[in-house]
This record gives sequence, structure tokens and C-alpha cells, in this order.
Amino acid sequence: MAELRPLSAELRHIAVTELNEVEERVPADLQALRDWIAKQPHLKCRQDDQFLIAFLRGCKFSLEKAKSKLDSFLTIKTMMPELFANRQMDERNIALCRTGTYVQLPKPFGPGGPRIQLTDYSKFDPKVFKLIDLFRYQTLLMERQIREDDNSVISGYIEILDMGSMSLSFLAQIDLPLIKKMGVFGEKAAPARIKGVHFINCPKEAAALLNMCKSLMPAKLQSRFFVYKNLEKLNEVIPREYLPEEYGGSNGRISDIIVNMEKQMLEYNEYLKEDNQYGVNEQLRPGKRLNADTLFGIEGSFRKLDID
Repeated sequence: MAELRPLSAELRHIAVTELNEVEERVPADLQALRDWIAKQPHLKCRQDDQFLIAFLRGCKFSLEKAKSKLDSFLTIKTMMPELFANRQMDERNIALCRTGTYVQLPKPFGPGGPRIQLTDYSKFDPKVFKLIDLFRYQTLLMERQIREDDNSVISGYIEILDMGSMSLSFLAQIDLPLIKKMGVFGEKAAPARIKGVHFINCPKEAAALLNMCKSLMPAKLQSRFFVYKNLEKLNEVIPREYLPEEYGGSNGRISDIIVNMEKQMLEYNEYLKEDNQYGVNEQLRPGKRLNADTLFGIEGSFRKLDID
């Protein structure tokens, strides 16, 4: 197996103190996870170190939690083909990337800090794209993040959502069942830690919808869920230097970030093609089989979202 990517001193400190990572024990932890996968007749899973370590880190090195999260990751991906089947950085995803609706900023929030992700819905044309297109594109970025972004896996991520100039026809597209499914995926499957969700420039129509969504979330996430009237208020929490040049900061120019993201994601097409072979076969699952109703029913909504 390929060696793990070395960590910066800052990220190594966080991995040790917050995620219970013991460097000398990591090879044995990875092997234990691979041994478990080999005994699961229903799972077909990647087994390289860099992929598996994300689940151990995402579960603070609890092997049992990592097994559960990995099973859920493959199960939900298999049961949500509308988001996860036959994904490529194709013309549609390239076009969506080029809109700049969703960008991952190059500089994290401080040394060893969380990754910052910026979503600007004013750049999303609902006549051209649907909400599911954006979610599908985000899953591509997530796959790469799991493999390549140690800041995101170890320190988590911060979402900034700019709702200014957002089309009301986009709001009309909001699909609560789909959003709920994404919530279940975030709760049970994604090896990620949400550190803060920051909304700026919210029109009152969007604020009403956000308040409804917020009321469904657990107290811990509600405490990390912020709405600001304008950029100046956001800068009291996230200094301007961490924002892109278009927002008065020094964290990259969005046009350059888009070019770089497109190049990086095109290089992942072979990886995404391989991804089609991985998933679950419920006919072979030991014990009770799962289905979409048991996974995405009223139970397991946003209420138990794992955000730690």
C-alpha cells in the first residue's frame, strides 16, 4: 500500500490531540479495517491507505465507528444513484465548475485550520441547472477532498454561503426530501467535521427557509449556524484576509481558483470511473438488508447529524 501523505506539524498536533491518532499504531489500525472489509460479503470498497485513513480520522480512531461509517458511505452511495452513479467531470460538471457557484479556497482558516468553502447562489442559473446538479457536482469535490485535503479531513470545514442576488426561482427548486437525504449522508457516511455554516446577504425569503431548516437541526449544529446581514458582520468572525480577492481578501482570485479546480477534477476522472465498481450488494449483506425507506425514513433526519 502507498505511504500516507505526511502531515504538517500543525495538522499532526490536531490529529494526535483531537482525533486520537497514534502514529505508530496507524498501520495496524488500517490493517484491522482492511481485515474487516475482507470479511464483509456485501461490500466492495477501496482499500488504499489514504482513502481508509479519512474514515479513521473522521471517527476519531474508533474502529467500530469507522466500520459503520464506511458501510454507510458505500450503502448510501449505492442507494442514491441520482447523485453518485456514473459520475465524471463531464461537460455539464465543467460548466457548473466554471460558474464559480461553489469554490474551495486555497488557504485554510489559519495554520492547520479548517478548509473554507464558498457558495455563491447568484451564479447558479436555475434555467440551466437544477439543485441536484449542484449536489452531484459537490459529491465529486467531496471524493477528491477525502483523498487529498488533510485540512478538511482533520480540521473540518467552514461553509460560507452568499445568498445575495440569488434568484427566487432557485429557492422554488429547494427539494426538502433531497436535502434530507444529503443530511443522512452527512450524518452517517461522510468522514467530515462541520465547523461552521455562515450565511451572508440573506433576502427575507431565504431567511424564512433557513430558519425552517435550522429548526430541524440538533442544538450543536444550530450553535454553528450563523446568518449575517452583510460581509462586514462576517468579517468580525472570519477576517477578510481569508476571503477571496472579490470579497476584499487575499485568499485567491475566484477566476484562478475555478481554473485550478477544473484542472484538478479532470485529473480525477479515472478515479471516478473506477468508483463505479465500488458499493454494496444488499442480497449478500449478513443479517437484515437495508433499503431506501430504512435509510431515509423520518428517523435519521437532520436531528442526529454527526458534526463533531
